Amino acid sequence: MRPSRLFFLIAVAVIAFGPGQTGFAFAQAKVDDKGAPAAAPSTPSTPPAAPSKPAENATPASPPAPPPAAQAQPGGLVAEEVTLTEQPIVYLSSTATWDKAFETIIDSFKKVYAYLEKEKIAPAGPPMTIYTSTDDKGFQFRAAVPVAAPPANLTDGMAAGKSPTGKALKYVHRGTYDSLDSTYEAITNQLDEKGLEAQDIFVETYLNDPRTTPDDQLAIEVYVPIK
Repeated sequence: MRPSRLFFLIAVAVIAFGPGQTGFAFAQAKVDDKGAPAAAPSTPSTPPAAPSKPAENATPASPPAPPPAAQAQPGGLVAEEVTLTEQPIVYLSSTATWDKAFETIIDSFKKVYAYLEKEKIAPAGPPMTIYTSTDDKGFQFRAAVPVAAPPANLTDGMAAGKSPTGKALKYVHRGTYDSLDSTYEAITNQLDEKGLEAQDIFVETYLNDPRTTPDDQLAIEVYVPIK
């Protein structure tokens, strides 16, 4: 079990729905037989790399200016205020236990990409995990890939929908999937300290391909929509 992430998920659910209720709302688009055209979505920007340590006795260069709306947070974690843009997505809904969380997510992404390749549909952005509900044993999620337009031929358990939109806080995690627990613990503390209320969803977007990237080299953007 992942206590930090489980606590974050339950805290968001209680804020959104009230005590005793869990689950997350998500905008799902109905697709007709012909499909609906949509504009190509924008891809979240990659955060700037951390500056290298200057050599001993060298005059340090001026540090780069922080991005707009970025602010240093306790524990070294940075929250950047962003506006999520709606994107058409193809996704596969699945369930995972905490001890096999990343393995199950990767398996789901492999199925989504296999479907896109079979239908000759080009991805229009990085893959994302959208968490929909959780308990102490595991969680339900959607392994989603942005596309230019919802496909008409949905097979192999695939569904079409739209990605979350609106104002959000973006955090960047670098390292293993399991070490995300400490990131979620810091996010929970920051939201509490600042008196911010999260919406009923959150998203992890992968900056490098999670199917082929070594686990300890993952770069993941965590988006927390804020009320």
